[in-house]
Amino acid sequence: MLRTNPTFLSFIADFYDREEAQKNILLKSFPSGFRFIEQGEKIRNIYIIKEGITKCFISEENGKDFIIEFLGKGEVVGELEVLKKIDCLCNIETLSEVTVYSIPDHFFLKLIRENIEFTEILLQELSTRIIQTSTRASFQQLYTLEYGLMKLLKLQAEENINVSKEDMAAYLGISVRSFNRTLRQLESKNTFIEDEGMRKFLEHLA
Repeated sequence: MLRTNPTFLSFIADFYDREEAQKNILLKSFPSGFRFIEQGEKIRNIYIIKEGITKCFISEENGKDFIIEFLGKGEVVGELEVLKKIDCLCNIETLSEVTVYSIPDHFFLKLIRENIEFTEILLQELSTRIIQTSTRASFQQLYTLEYGLMKLLKLQAEENINVSKEDMAAYLGISVRSFNRTLRQLESKNTFIEDEGMRKFLEHLA
């Protein structure tokens, strides 16, 4: 639901204090709603999220979006494009104010060649991503849309962010109409939702 990588964040935060890093790595901040990676464009930097939450999504030719995942602290974006020397596979847009470590592609590749710890963390990240993608596919087959929506509401309550109906539907892989139908079903069970934060978000969406 919300991917984070505290190990990667801890490494890059410590590494950033080195003189070599400060000559190559920049701290950048983006406002909520800002798209800092565009699908189909060339990429020159990879980013590791220091603070905030983003959404990673693919825009289809029919104009619809499919949200792959929500990304938080320590998650890296743009690394596959740099490694494969390809255009951006997806869009990355902020859902809150976000601060990132911006690493030029040439320095990122240098770290992979010369820093074993960095390379090991990156490999662990890529492996975890494959596992989580497979798990999510199984989850969507086994559990109801109501359960998926409940997890999204819990994410909003815990992280104090607002995810639009369109984004929720895009993440669940359904139309907004189907989402509204599921929402109405959940509303009828509102009194059974014990978490006050989740109940408030449900009332807000209604």
